[in-house]
Amino acid sequence: MRLSLYEFETGAETIGGDRVIYDIANDTACFGAAEVEGHALVWQLDATPAQAEGARLSRRVQLDPYADWVMRCDRIDFPPDSTAYRHTHPGPGIRYLLHGELDVTTEGKRLSYGKGGTWFESGSDPVLAESSQHQPTAFVRVMILPAEWAGKRTIRYVDPADDHRPKLQKPTVYFEHSIHLR
Repeated sequence: MRLSLYEFETGAETIGGDRVIYDIANDTACFGAAEVEGHALVWQLDATPAQAEGARLSRRVQLDPYADWVMRCDRIDFPPDSTAYRHTHPGPGIRYLLHGELDVTTEGKRLSYGKGGTWFESGSDPVLAESSQHQPTAFVRVMILPAEWAGKRTIRYVDPADDHRPKLQKPTVYFEHSIHLR
């Protein structure tokens, strides 16, 4: 199974299934069947690499087909010069940077992303994210989470001391939707 992100500059229509469509201009997201007339992002589960052809980013994800899962779409906004301390999540996801700049450190590598940048987070590999010092930064993402995480905050800090440090980033959850892999 693969989680894939597709980008469409002039609109997109989804016909249902385990898909998320995000309307960049209107900052809205839908699950399943939907239509966006302008710049759109679509995340979906693909069975094979061949099905993911044309994806902006596609990564293999290990999902137990007999477990219950949710697909969450949310947005994270950072004020200038803020940090998401080293953390993990209970499931994988693909992010798309809407505006600003973000430095992401994971697996011993530090990568910088600007507007339109995309990256994958496995969930289990610790990540440090540092926003631009001079401008607000925001990304939208879709994560695949075990169903028991529905409605819960998923960020888990690697260093327990970070639990008590200021958190300046603001999450906005658009929706969570149950998905069935069987």
